[in-house]
Amino acid sequence: MSETPPAPAPRRARVRAPELIGKGGWLNTGGSQYTLADLRGRIVILDFWTFCCINCLHMLDELRELEEKHRDTVVVVGVHSPKFVHEAEHQAVVDAVERYGVEHPVLDDPELATWKQYAVRAWPTLVVIDPEGYVVAQHAGEGHAHALERLVAELEAEHAAKGTLRRGDGPYVPPEPEPTTLRFPGKALALPSGAFLVSDTTRHQLVELAADGESVLRRIGSGARGFRDGGAREAAFNEPQGLALLDDGSVVVADTVNHALRRLDPETGEVSTLAGTGRQWWQGSPSSGAAREVDLSSPWDVAWWQGRVWIAMAGVHQLWTYDPADATVAVAAGTTNEGLIDGPGAQAWFAQPSGLAAAPGRLWLADSETSALRWVEPDGSVHTAVGAGLFDFGHRDGDAGQALLQHPLGVTVLPDGSVAVSDTYNHALRRYDPATGEVTTLATDLREPSDAVVAGEDIVVVESARHRLTRLRLPEEAVRVEAVAHRTQRAATEVAAGRLSLDVIFQAPAGQKLDTRYGPSTRLLVSATPPELLRAGDGAGTDLSRTLEIDPAVGQGVLHVSAMAASCDDDPANEYPACHVHQQDWGVPVRVAEGGADRLPLVLAGLDEAPTEASDEAPTEALAGAPDETLSDASDEGTAAEADAGTHA
Repeated sequence: MSETPPAPAPRRARVRAPELIGKGGWLNTGGSQYTLADLRGRIVILDFWTFCCINCLHMLDELRELEEKHRDTVVVVGVHSPKFVHEAEHQAVVDAVERYGVEHPVLDDPELATWKQYAVRAWPTLVVIDPEGYVVAQHAGEGHAHALERLVAELEAEHAAKGTLRRGDGPYVPPEPEPTTLRFPGKALALPSGAFLVSDTTRHQLVELAADGESVLRRIGSGARGFRDGGAREAAFNEPQGLALLDDGSVVVADTVNHALRRLDPETGEVSTLAGTGRQWWQGSPSSGAAREVDLSSPWDVAWWQGRVWIAMAGVHQLWTYDPADATVAVAAGTTNEGLIDGPGAQAWFAQPSGLAAAPGRLWLADSETSALRWVEPDGSVHTAVGAGLFDFGHRDGDAGQALLQHPLGVTVLPDGSVAVSDTYNHALRRYDPATGEVTTLATDLREPSDAVVAGEDIVVVESARHRLTRLRLPEEAVRVEAVAHRTQRAATEVAAGRLSLDVIFQAPAGQKLDTRYGPSTRLLVSATPPELLRAGDGAGTDLSRTLEIDPAVGQGVLHVSAMAASCDDDPANEYPACHVHQQDWGVPVRVAEGGADRLPLVLAGLDEAPTEASDEAPTEALAGAPDETLSDASDEGTAAEADAGTHA
């Protein structure tokens, strides 16, 4: 009896993968350096990320299950591609890899060499390379884990049948653990007893330290990633961050990667859950309601203000509130669009808010991706004290209108009413005085400060990358520093004047189709900075293709494109098919030029017009077009774009 021949392999576009190049070398490999040839026979997933980006951190979490399930066939390689100057420092990348529990090889690419070779436009972007060294898929943004799982299964079957699949251990070598008391602590809280409660983020615990800031009184949490209520030893957190003291003496904890708010009873050490389901919020999910029934998204800090717990919801660029009186949550400010726009709370744009501090008449916040210090009034309106936008940053004191920060994560109200800013990527503690509108530097040589608390006449700083609390006397005079300004330089795509065809490429994963049961399953939102750049084509619609009209008189600017597609299992017999949302935002700099492109393709999932036969050509055109971001110093002139590339809205 003859065997049934295997089903033919699916026909898919393939383009030859460029080599992996990074001046910083390889991490998590035990010192070994790798080329694509060394990985031949394995399914390689390149994860283009940068450690400031919350969406990139979400992707790390999405990939964990896939890595574990397919550890003998799949090699994930994180290609670290920096946005901020600090992120191009090799030691900062080393720290970030440990801080966020990255358990795969990482290529440190400070000059974006591999980013450019693969024509990446957005953080995060995933590129799948088959065992023969060809690119077979690209995905931008979040929400692609299910599509990757299906593609990996197909590639395993296809290349096992061809004899081109090589199984075995991957190149990942874990670093040796360091015996420090804290490990990349995130936030701190001064307790009424005089002790300090610290979120020991990388070790998934809370640590109570004595008033000296060093002696450990107790640890709360098992120390392993998890989401479990219970006593101090049984409870489990997942990269906890912000802490806030309530009037009843309990502590609210922003349990960031669990997408939840937890409650700690300092007397008993008992941990319970206040808000969140453990699932990440996606567009279309409820944004208010019973706190235990509403999904959250990477809450990074919390503060008690105006009778509610305010939440810096970094994952969706919003502020939410938790009302303990009726155990509900609701959006307080922000549209989920990423950028720096002030105004009424419902119209304001934030960019990864990461630090909160309550004053009697204001809620201060560190808006990290815009390198901004902002505040909320009791009427809900949002204002900016320091910060220009997503692409301007640096270390410059003086009048707040021209002062610069670099990715701050913490804010602290000082006794005189001024605000201390934990200016994380500048390794500094800065001060903003609302009375004078002046910004000064209080202290330097602090390694990635992420929070600070006032203790008498001192300020205690969380030096996250030195794994400690550092006590400083509140200085009477500022430190003088040399002003430095930077801008994320963006290589513009040259386009022709007039009509420009915008095509968002989306190919539903194998076995799925667009979900049209309740109407259109796709959404496209287009705008521009400046708005006059577009004569026509802006606004919202349901078609992923659109004709834009570029005004040649304006000449250049940034196109902001937000796309969403929902796909479901394609099985008529299944009354309740599993569905998934794919979403991405792009900020695309364009410049009108003679002979410029009349079509702009942006890949949400799949490949754009790739060859149907295997090809040895570089995949620049087949993948995504010209690269979108490079790093360099910049002059003080010009304005920043108001929306970022590669962030999930």
